[in-house]
Amino acid sequence: MVFARVMKYMSKQKVIMALSGGVDSAVSAYLLKKQGFDVRAVFMKNFTGTHENLAGECNWVRERDDAARVARKLKIPFAVWDFEKQYQRFVIDYFFREYKRGRTPNPDVRCNQYVKIPLFLKRASKEGADFIATGHYARKSKEISVMRKDNWNLLAGSDPNKDQSYFLYTLTQKQLQHLLFPVGEMTKPEVRQLAQRLHLPVAGKQDSVGICFVGEVKIADYLRTRLPEKPGSIVNTKGKVLGKHQGLYFYTIGQRSGLGLGGGPWYVVGRNMKQNKLIVGTLTEQKFIMARTCLTAQPHWINEPAKLPAILLVRHRYRHPVFTAKVMKFGNGLKIIFHKPQRAITPGQSAVIYKKTRAGLVVLGGAVIDKVEKTKFSW
Repeated sequence: MVFARVMKYMSKQKVIMALSGGVDSAVSAYLLKKQGFDVRAVFMKNFTGTHENLAGECNWVRERDDAARVARKLKIPFAVWDFEKQYQRFVIDYFFREYKRGRTPNPDVRCNQYVKIPLFLKRASKEGADFIATGHYARKSKEISVMRKDNWNLLAGSDPNKDQSYFLYTLTQKQLQHLLFPVGEMTKPEVRQLAQRLHLPVAGKQDSVGICFVGEVKIADYLRTRLPEKPGSIVNTKGKVLGKHQGLYFYTIGQRSGLGLGGGPWYVVGRNMKQNKLIVGTLTEQKFIMARTCLTAQPHWINEPAKLPAILLVRHRYRHPVFTAKVMKFGNGLKIIFHKPQRAITPGQSAVIYKKTRAGLVVLGGAVIDKVEKTKFSW
């Protein structure tokens, strides 16, 4: 495995593992120790929660305790580092600002860009660490060139069902140089099996499915803690009023559940912000949320900027397949034209750009989506 080869070369050095309380980081810590690294574990306290009556909100104490149990099992030092103020500023506040604008941000991308990787690495370096490690399903490889300096590439994880490279496109060369992904070459079933064989305390723990570090909270419920309800009409594609919505920022394009309408199924196909109307369509009206073109904010490139225009692979949503698209410069951002129409390209999400290589999908970079081509019901 690529990771095994890299680790053999770098073993005996100090690495601080971001131990989250889940099975992926627990197995990662074990793999690092097995390879001979001097492993320390740290739980990042990013969000403790302030809404006691919000069902499903993050129980950070439980996660911290699970992480501590894993550290004891593996006999590695354990500490808690507090980044809550920074997480509040860079992730939570941004999250609410974007939703208020009618956009759908990705807090996991934001967390990795401003908190989980840079702040963690900065403090770990002060503690004398040579590397930090996370439980992400991603890989890295070194690109050796005679003509220019060596660069690190970020690759998709080996398990296509768990690949998390989408969340990491904002990484820099310096960060990649000091970052390890121990489970990147493994599949989730393999991670589970190893955890069970090692009798790790979190071997049977289910994956969290909520907002990054906030917990398994319904997004609409969490948004209501800051954003006031602003009721308006729900209309069909012909303008007929079907019901009432509670606020446009509580709904996303393509959403089906939670609309409170009969005679469906109904899908959100547009939002008229000026008239405060939520537009819904039937299953046969999905064409209204199909688009081929989007514009982005300024891109981030992991290595050298891609030579544009170019035909590349683009993923516009996590767990979405990559699709062929023409990528070109457009002002300070990018214009991306997919070869085939895409469902629900959404402002606020990220368009992550890949190229296919013999080693797998390499992440070139990406950018936040700003606008989607005009359709009958633009969003």
